[in-house]
Amino acid sequence: MTDALKRLSEEGVAIWLDDLSRKRITSGNLAELLDQQHVVGVTTNPTIFQKAISEGDGYDQQLSDLAARKVTVEEAIRMITTADVRDAADILRPVFDATGGQDGRVSIEVDPRLAHNTKATVAEARQLAWLVDRPNTLIKIPATKAGIPAITETIGNGISVNVTLIFSLERYREVMDAYLAGLEKAKAKGLDLSQIHSVASFFVSRVDTEVDKRIDALGTDEAKALRGKAAIANARLAYQAYEEVFSSDRWNALEREGANKQRPLWASTGVKDKAYQDTMYVTELVAPNTVNTMPEATLYATEDHGEITGNTVAGTYEQARADLDAVEQLGIKYDDVVQLLEDEGVEKFEASWTDLLKSTEAELQRLAPSEG
Repeated sequence: MTDALKRLSEEGVAIWLDDLSRKRITSGNLAELLDQQHVVGVTTNPTIFQKAISEGDGYDQQLSDLAARKVTVEEAIRMITTADVRDAADILRPVFDATGGQDGRVSIEVDPRLAHNTKATVAEARQLAWLVDRPNTLIKIPATKAGIPAITETIGNGISVNVTLIFSLERYREVMDAYLAGLEKAKAKGLDLSQIHSVASFFVSRVDTEVDKRIDALGTDEAKALRGKAAIANARLAYQAYEEVFSSDRWNALEREGANKQRPLWASTGVKDKAYQDTMYVTELVAPNTVNTMPEATLYATEDHGEITGNTVAGTYEQARADLDAVEQLGIKYDDVVQLLEDEGVEKFEASWTDLLKSTEAELQRLAPSEG
């Protein structure tokens, strides 16, 4: 059997796992994925933690201790999630050291309820970096309007960032600009730019889900011919924008100071429509200096039958632009789609955070010691 994951890595795509749980850490599964499936990073989000904490009894001892101390539910969640991220970061530390800090990283997200508050996001990013206290952590900040200046400020403080929930090409350019501005701030403070890293998480499958829904509502053959094309086209044009920004004079000046490129990260790469090949958001987005963060099912599907044929992004920009233009000509407005997806993305993470608060509070009450 050809080793598709090895080939993917050799093409310059860093394979990160989009999942984390205490069971995955303590069972040795995470270490095994690093060893056998070429995984070199981990991403988390509120939904992932909500699922992990609500399933099984892996958190009972810590929850029991937290209940005995009568901590608030918010503090309990922070203690639990940062413990998992810290332990995962320790498992990934050899990868971090071997890649000069590029990979071997674990991402943890700021409280999604702060997504529209710049100052609170910056403060939360600083707090999370302090709490986890590992150099191979990335703090996730959503690419909302309030998130853009928070990215600049956080990078300017020397904290490495995973910018999340990017759907639009315009917003992606703002994200890259925010990163460069942050590096310039860090340089002015005398910080070592070589120690600051960032990825920009450009979401993929959700674009097809929304566009295809609108295509199906139109129902014409002309419309149906464009099903499943918008997301890959959007991501490929994002890579074109990345190539432009990270070959500019502004970037070159920072690179001479030791700065690292902000890699595009393909997020939301699990296929949601069963009509599509389950590896399409991996095999169609192979390009150097990118990251693909995969749910476990996508990781194993790629290992089993993914066809890695080299760079599948180079030379595609004209067709990608034509595909997005054709969707627009159907009356499906690109700007409407990407704004809706950004708003929904924040709302979904807020809802998961609320569920996490409720389930954690219930567990704290269940495990609270009887008085006396």
